[in-house]
Amino acid sequence: MQILTDIKNREDVFLLVSAFYEKVKVDRELGPFFNNVISDWESHIIHLTNFWESQLFMKNVFSGNPLKKHVEVDKKNNNSIQNEHFGIWLNYWLQTIDELFLGERAQLAKNRARNMGIFMFMEIFKARQ
Repeated sequence: MQILTDIKNREDVFLLVSAFYEKVKVDRELGPFFNNVISDWESHIIHLTNFWESQLFMKNVFSGNPLKKHVEVDKKNNNSIQNEHFGIWLNYWLQTIDELFLGERAQLAKNRARNMGIFMFMEIFKARQ
């Protein structure tokens, strides 16, 4: 039996992001959204590792505009991203954290993802107006 520890460093963040996207890539609902716009998964995993490292450790290692990117992804997918897709995304994220980690930073990763999912969907919906 594996004893879970908290997210402690970039390597842990990389593990989390990598394991999460392995699930997302093959999901019949989410996979197409990601696979239609991401051609270089290795770079994407590094970019998202930078994002989550910034979120969880308050390091300035991420550059980009996630909101703009998600609006673009929605447009490239004929404005078909729905609230349910964010629910599936969040469930995979929470499940992956629970499989790998336990602790304060793991809980922070869950809370940040919940807030981001709500905010992103609201902004995507607004951008359609």
